[in-house]
Amino acid sequence: MKNYLSNFLHDEDGAITVDFVVLTAAICTLGLIIVLAFSGGATDLANEIELALDNINV
Repeated sequence: MKNYLSNFLHDEDGAITVDFVVLTAAICTLGLIIVLAFSGGATDLANEIELALDNINV
């Protein structure tokens, strides 16, 4: 049992998977923050453009 526990504690298989999961979560979080930061400005700009196009006489 002691040998099994020692092997388990020194085993590094799967460590790269944890790294990629953390990295992917960080990238997704950063993307969400960027989308939320710019979505309000984009909506305001779209509303201003719509208003300007509505006021054009053809």
